Amino acid sequence: MIKLFLTGAWVCVITLGAAYGISQWVAGGGKLMVRKDYLEGLEYEKTRVINVPVVSDGAIQGYISAQFVFTVDARTVRQLSVPPDPFVVNEAFRRIYAEERIDFKNMKKHELVPLLKAIKQGVNERMQANIVQDILIEEFNYISKDDLRK
Repeated sequence: MIKLFLTGAWVCVITLGAAYGISQWVAGGGKLMVRKDYLEGLEYEKTRVINVPVVSDGAIQGYISAQFVFTVDARTVRQLSVPPDPFVVNEAFRRIYAEERIDFKNMKKHELVPLLKAIKQGVNERMQANIVQDILIEEFNYISKDDLRK
């Protein structure tokens, strides 16, 4: 019984001593973690999945289900007061919804490159800085109105 009590007291003394030592060290200007410059770089962030209606001839023909991954400078993102994710989602929705040149039923590979460039440029213009470095496609599907009913 005495050994158990002494062991508990010893653990409490060590814990209190360590906490006091760390608090004195931090208050004296010591740094707990040094951030290295080589850890800085690009961060990849995913957007949520967006569903954009495809309107043609005054009626909804189907939906585009899309998810994007964008790269941003890690140092710049930490300094922003607003995250870039909502801007990327909004710009992607606007560009896909307003795009009339792309036939989503018969889409070709080369038609997505200008779309991604336009999204990137639009986000950077709205944020008034070169925040987004690149935009990648995580998921991009067209679902026709007939397929939704099935």
